[in-house]
Amino acid sequence: MAGLASRSIAVCLLALFFSGSAQGQSGPPLVADLIEEQVSITLGFSGTDLLLFGATDEIGDIVVVVRGPTGNVTVRRKERIGGIWVNRDHATFDEVPGFYLIASTGPINETVPLEIRRNKELGLDMLSLDPTEDITQEESEAFRAALIRNKQRQGLYAAMPGSVELQSGRLFRTNVTFPSNVPTGIYTVEVILLRDDKIVEVTLTPLVVDRRGFEALVFSFAHVRPMVYGLFAILIALIAGWFAGFAFRKI
Repeated sequence: MAGLASRSIAVCLLALFFSGSAQGQSGPPLVADLIEEQVSITLGFSGTDLLLFGATDEIGDIVVVVRGPTGNVTVRRKERIGGIWVNRDHATFDEVPGFYLIASTGPINETVPLEIRRNKELGLDMLSLDPTEDITQEESEAFRAALIRNKQRQGLYAAMPGSVELQSGRLFRTNVTFPSNVPTGIYTVEVILLRDDKIVEVTLTPLVVDRRGFEALVFSFAHVRPMVYGLFAILIALIAGWFAGFAFRKI
């Protein structure tokens, strides 16, 4: 089914450009879209891949950036005191993307000028992440690096140079991978076409990640009635423990 949808999109994009050329009209420099514009988190959700497809009027470099909803993140530094690891210093960052993925046709530090990378925050090293605390530059960089490492370890931050595949010089495609712990909210999928070290065109596509079915019911209940949810979880654990003990005693 996904393969059929991919071919359908490719045919439509080619038809768009070729029809414009046949009529002597210039088509848009860049067209891009997702196979689906919604990710539904249901019971047993283990992550998913979304196919992004597009076409350009001429050969160029493509950069795809997917950003999730932002929020505050606190990073803590642990120290070993008396043989016990304890949290000591910490730093809080505002407006941190909950998800960040960048994919491109090649290494962006070679294909994208530094000024554009800074202005568009293209790359993990270009993300605008500044702690709210008044700390030294060295400490700020250390906490920032720890934040990015944690997000990468969770599968929420990724840089994938060369993962945007070019086909026939004008068609392109890439897979956007979402892990099982992907945060819910409104995402933006930004596709940038560059040529001669300049941005030619940018497209923005919204993407919704939300919970559905039983997963949404449990999540809502846990947040609306956290104390009742906690007691219910303890009760379920006690019953499961009693049942397991009874079963093993019979064996």
